[in-house]
Amino acid sequence: MRRIALALVCGALLGAAPAPEPPIVRVRLVTGAGPIVLALDMRRAPKTGANFLAYVDDGRLDGTFFYRASRRKTAPGSGFVQGGIGTDSHRMLDRLPLEPTNVTGIKHLDATVSMARYDRTDSATGNFSIMLGPNPSLDARPGFPGYAAFAHVIAGMDVVKRMLAVPTRPGGDGAFKGQMMARPVPILRAIRLDGVAKPSGRLKVWLMLRGVR
Repeated sequence: MRRIALALVCGALLGAAPAPEPPIVRVRLVTGAGPIVLALDMRRAPKTGANFLAYVDDGRLDGTFFYRASRRKTAPGSGFVQGGIGTDSHRMLDRLPLEPTNVTGIKHLDATVSMARYDRTDSATGNFSIMLGPNPSLDARPGFPGYAAFAHVIAGMDVVKRMLAVPTRPGGDGAFKGQMMARPVPILRAIRLDGVAKPSGRLKVWLMLRGVR
């Protein structure tokens, strides 16, 4: 009994170790176009999956949007949709080191989910894309680091297809030209379905600012 009590005291003093994530963690995105369920591959892309879950567990994706529909000119039903925090720095966590496809083995196939990033390799934050059809140009290859694929859609691809068909504006800069949705689709809530939530503990500045307005 004394040993058990001592173990409990030591555990309380040291703090319990965080529970490991299951090899697959599902996340439901409740969107204005319908629900989508993602399966995050925590075994092959643990850092990228943990980053995405931090945004989910903090509520940083709640109230954001799918804002981009990139359709192939030769196959309008193929391409990708992109969503997340956009340029909202108040929701942003630390930039994410790249887990490239030649390391994880997760290719940009149909229904694959991938982190968006800036030109710098290690620059992903809280924006992501969902593939419709294969997009091998996003995979790593000699001289090009590619993008970090980390999950797959396991329910709701009909919703993703509807979002790809959303009319877009003619304007925009660079690769975004002609791809910004005229009416972005809201992400009402992102909900973790497996494992234990691990909030980042960081300030939720966007909520603080909302209260001021």
